[in-house]
Amino acid sequence: MNETEQLIETTSTDTADASVAAETSVASFDPRLDLAAAVELAGRTLAAVRPEQYDAPTPCEEFDVRRLSSHLVAVVRRISVIGRGEDPFSVPSFADELADGAWAAAWEPGAREVAEVWSDPGILGRRLRLPIGELPGAAAAAVYTHELTVHTWDLARATGQHPAWDPALIERVIGVVRRALPAETRGGRIPFAEVVTVDPDAPAIDRLVAWAGRRP
Repeated sequence: MNETEQLIETTSTDTADASVAAETSVASFDPRLDLAAAVELAGRTLAAVRPEQYDAPTPCEEFDVRRLSSHLVAVVRRISVIGRGEDPFSVPSFADELADGAWAAAWEPGAREVAEVWSDPGILGRRLRLPIGELPGAAAAAVYTHELTVHTWDLARATGQHPAWDPALIERVIGVVRRALPAETRGGRIPFAEVVTVDPDAPAIDRLVAWAGRRP
């Protein structure tokens, strides 16, 4: 289970709060668009990683660049499996079968499959199985948009990249995650560090990762 999924599980006795947070935004915006954009940006960032950077640490302390790259490929594969209504645990948390440097090539078919599986508008209201339990497709899209965006930032920071963040997308993610992940009681079963204080006028990406306990 990734930390984004854990935040949803540990901040509600069931999945209702996360669902409401995500579904509120669906009334005015299709969250599949944000998911697609997050997949695309993560792929571009992954493709720019250089071999000499594989052992570098990332802001996500449990991962170096190699391990985070492997995890990202697993995440994009899991998004498709979830969208098909299949068992999310059928996809390991890491693409360990891939050799170093093969992550970008594996990302391309994974991203195409996400686009295909999630192309049906009916998926937004369908109950899907995540590692934490069932969520509507709209909420699942929000969960994985957050997961991909924060880990893309982790990877970019570790490898000296400066992705072109979409402020509007990130503001929508912030709107969901602030309701799902309160600032209080971090640590323990809440798998995030304390909120890092940033200027309220800081760029949206800085405010998002600061809420996730990263230091921009």
